[in-house]
Amino acid sequence: MTDLDLLAPAAAAGNPAAGNGVTGPATTIRRRRVPVRTRPATPNDADHGGTEPGVAEPAPAAAVSGIVDVRDKNFFLRVTGYLPDPADPYLPPGLVQRLGLRRGDVVTGTAAQPGGNRRTGAAERADTRRAQRLTVSAVDTVNGEPAEQLGDRPDFYALTPIYPRERMRLETEPHILTTRVIDLLTPIGKGQRALVVSPPKAGKTMVLQAIAHAFAVNHPDVHVMAILIDERPEEVTDMRRTVRGEVVSSAFDRPPSDHIAVAELAIERAKRLVEQGRDVVVLLDSITRLGRAYNLAAPSNGRVMSGGIEAGALHAPKRFLGAARTIEGGGSLTIIATALVETGSLGDTVIFEEFKSTGNAELRLLRGLADRRVFPAVDVDSSGTRREELLVGEQELVLIRRLRRAMHTMDTQQTGEQLVDGLRKTGSNAEFLMQLARGAN
Repeated sequence: MTDLDLLAPAAAAGNPAAGNGVTGPATTIRRRRVPVRTRPATPNDADHGGTEPGVAEPAPAAAVSGIVDVRDKNFFLRVTGYLPDPADPYLPPGLVQRLGLRRGDVVTGTAAQPGGNRRTGAAERADTRRAQRLTVSAVDTVNGEPAEQLGDRPDFYALTPIYPRERMRLETEPHILTTRVIDLLTPIGKGQRALVVSPPKAGKTMVLQAIAHAFAVNHPDVHVMAILIDERPEEVTDMRRTVRGEVVSSAFDRPPSDHIAVAELAIERAKRLVEQGRDVVVLLDSITRLGRAYNLAAPSNGRVMSGGIEAGALHAPKRFLGAARTIEGGGSLTIIATALVETGSLGDTVIFEEFKSTGNAELRLLRGLADRRVFPAVDVDSSGTRREELLVGEQELVLIRRLRRAMHTMDTQQTGEQLVDGLRKTGSNAEFLMQLARGAN
């Protein structure tokens, strides 16, 4: 043999005692060392299509699109919605800094799994059943614009806010009375910060659906986002089928951290649109449940207000509402949020008291009217808009104030019933106000 000379058989032949357990002459084996490079290739070698242990193979790049989000100081691309997912691609800090990406940006690009000759550790090898997180390698567009042409973008909080001056009429079909009542009692302008104050089972969900429908019909250029926090799954489905716009949700079976993550990313998305000069309307249901989520997630510092509300827990939801504004020079963010009252919870009362002074428009619903199946169940006296003279024409404003004075002497529930009956008998708000004017004369 040339590569390996084995002398053991010959030694055994010359020493019969070797196979009987008797010690004989020593057996000598001479081996020739073979250089590694001349060893025959095996099917598992990496150079021949195999995978050596501990070496990760690079995956082909794939097209991705999603919303930029931040979690634990790391940037990710949310590709399946607004909630975090283990499969969301990772955004390298260098790429984020170079392009000036912000939370809420919609990004398209390419991503791939990290590969090459990176050797994994023992902990990673033990978790091979879980797919590796993709890493974004290139960004093509940001908010619909080429990534390399972004330039300097304005910062949302550096833009100048002003009072709402451009009215958004919600009146559509004559039989949809909800939006007709809102136009009369609580006119909405671009950048309004409105609260729909409602006890349970007073029809707040129907109010939000009617408002969303009105924006889709009368203002198709407005970007509508419905944010549902701690809601029942069946109501989420109903809103998705009813609202023509984005519906972002976190159902009641999810933890408070998910409620917070969804709300924060959604409002950041709205801010990015406003920075582009867009008009955005956010329908939040509800600010009360969002406040509960922040309270549950807040670290205990020993300072607790009435109702078990942690001191400082409501700062973040206040910041959410405070984002509503009209921007001087173009763009607006309108927020219409529901607030729960008469729930029997002292904590909900505290949350409402904290928020009621932050809005500049309020639509209050009555449980008594809703129990009598009068919809919309609106409290005429308590509903209104601050600085409504900036939104409503002079002649219309005179007639609306005359209507309020006439109904102020009536019982609260009787006022709501008469208003709904009067609107039902007319084909438009203009016709209703003209009848009111003729009756006064």
